[in-house]
Amino acid sequence: MTTQQPSADPADPAAPPSPLAGLRRAGVVAVLRAPTPDGALAAVAALVDGGVTGIEITYSTPDAPAVIAEVRARHPEALVGAGTVLTPAQAAAAADAGSAFLVSPGTTPELAAAMLDTGLPVLCGALTPSEVMTATVLGVHAVKVFPASLGGLGYLRALRGPFPDVPLVPTGGVSAGNLEEWFGAGALAVGAGGELASAAHIAAGRWDALTERARAFAAALAKVRRGTSDAAGPGAEAVR
Repeated sequence: MTTQQPSADPADPAAPPSPLAGLRRAGVVAVLRAPTPDGALAAVAALVDGGVTGIEITYSTPDAPAVIAEVRARHPEALVGAGTVLTPAQAAAAADAGSAFLVSPGTTPELAAAMLDTGLPVLCGALTPSEVMTATVLGVHAVKVFPASLGGLGYLRALRGPFPDVPLVPTGGVSAGNLEEWFGAGALAVGAGGELASAAHIAAGRWDALTERARAFAAALAKVRRGTSDAAGPGAEAVR
């Protein structure tokens, strides 16, 4: 089984490699649901051209493992992972294809264990405090707060109260316009689906529109990082 080793955390080069270092650097993960493998590959190219290098190929995309392997070959600068992982078999296939991380929309003990067995960074979905506790007890590396649009920014801030040390990745309701607020509320990274990788644009082959949206997200992330660096001084982490 092929796994990608995490890079050392740039905030502390002397520290052991963090499994979440790649996600932290990417900042924004495009959640890609494409109707065809070719459509997924074209969408990834458009997103990377726009400056978004975090890519989640969901299992709702046909032949998702093959797409992951091809994206890795075409875009070595991208951090490509598998999303909508629902079964242990899917977790294993994504790891074999070279996935850099695994994401599930929810949390079950069997699935979390299978995902962790791959040795990859694992994000399991949760919404309520009880679900966050379950995910952390099972040992996942980060919690995908989904759908984050239900509670919004205030809900993410509220979760940070009892869970200050749990890496949270909100997905749903994230746009270029509110990206700064999500990071300000305590996000490690964010997942963006329709606002970034629009299914309608992919179906219509509107690669220019995808690139334009990616540029907007990349610009918003750069602003977040400039603000964090200015506030904390030289040597501060770019984003949490």
